Parts: sequence; C-alpha cells; structure tokens
Amino acid sequence: MYLWTAFTIGLFGSLHCIGMCGPIALAVGGQRSNVWVNGLLYNLGRTVTYSLLGGIIGLLGQGLFFAGFQKSMTIAIGAALLLIAVFSINVETKLLKVNVFNRLFFNVKSGIGRWIQQQGFAGTFAVGVLNGLLPCGLVYMAVAGALSTGELLSGMAYMALFGLGTLPLMTVVSLAGNVVNLRFRIIFQKIYPAFLIFFAMLFLFRGLNFHIPGEFFFWEEMQDMPMCH
Repeated sequence: MYLWTAFTIGLFGSLHCIGMCGPIALAVGGQRSNVWVNGLLYNLGRTVTYSLLGGIIGLLGQGLFFAGFQKSMTIAIGAALLLIAVFSINVETKLLKVNVFNRLFFNVKSGIGRWIQQQGFAGTFAVGVLNGLLPCGLVYMAVAGALSTGELLSGMAYMALFGLGTLPLMTVVSLAGNVVNLRFRIIFQKIYPAFLIFFAMLFLFRGLNFHIPGEFFFWEEMQDMPMCH
C-alpha cells in the first residue's frame, strides 16, 4: 500500500482520535510538571505499539503474498471498507461484543488507569503503549494498509507513519487541553464515510491492478534476467 496514505490517515483522522482518546491525552497533559516531555512520551508510546502491530500484520501479509492471496486480500479489504462506509458499521462496537476482545480491552483500560496514577515518565510512556491497543476504527484502517504492504519492515513503517500523522493534534491536546470543539468533531463524523470510501477505492484500485505470477518459477526466471553493469 502507498506509504503516504498512512500519514494521511493519521493526520486527517486525528479529530476522531480526540473523541476516543482525548480524555486520556488530557489526563497525561494534566501532569503539569514536564508537560512537553509527558505529551511526547505518551504519543511516542502509541506510535511504538502501532509499529509493532504493523510488523506483525506486515509479516502476515507477506505470508499471504507467498501463498498467492495478496490480490484477493487487497480487494477484500477495499470491499470491507466500502461496506463499513456505506452501511455506517461501527467496528469498535461490533468487536466489543466478542468476549475475547471485550476482555482484552477491559484489561487494557484497567492497565491505563493504573499507569496514569504513577505520574512519571515511565507511566506516561506505558499509557501511550497501552492506548495503542484500544479499539479504534481508524487504527483498523491503518492495519489494513499495513497488511497489504506484504512485508514486515514496510508494515512497521506504515503504522509508524500513521502514528506520526496523529502526533501533531494529539500532542496539542495533551499539552493545551481540548482545543478542538464539538462542532469540528461533528464535521469529521459527517465526512468520515467519504474518508473511508476514498481509501476503499485505493485498495480496490491496487487490488485490481496487482498482478502476481501464477506459480513460483518466477524466482528462477529472475535469476536469468539480463543485468546492466
């Protein structure tokens, strides 16, 4: 998947992050001693988690590539994003109805609560790391992009760029409080389906134009390719 889309998802999706993770960012920013360091450590923690997830997902995508499923997988992701946008499916709510995810997210939130009370650099960083595991439709969109990269390092880079994209606005929130009012959040909620459709079309376009060999003899053929010296 095009790496620039990762930063774009993070940057323009930050308004969604404020609604979901704003209270946590405000709690971190409320520690007025070393406020800049706390804000950056919190957001760095989130980005680290996203990067690790991207590596795992990218490795999975690499396995699917070698199995010959990348084209079908990319089209399926695009179709899924399109259905989510058209039918306004709340992915977070659906996941929370699954016992395994519900239990996981409950434990993550409990851990965040404990680490917030620590009020130290390590605690702030840990809050960010755990925050990256909370249910978030925007993160899942980025995960889909990391999956389609089909490579461990590319998957890590994709999710790292996503995290960096969310950093500017989330850092402002953790430092300066809730500067984005409700009206802007409502505007983003209205354009969010169009946002999803745009990326769904990117996936579909990439899938429909992605050609992989039908068999693995191409490795041997590549070794016989003429090289320019």
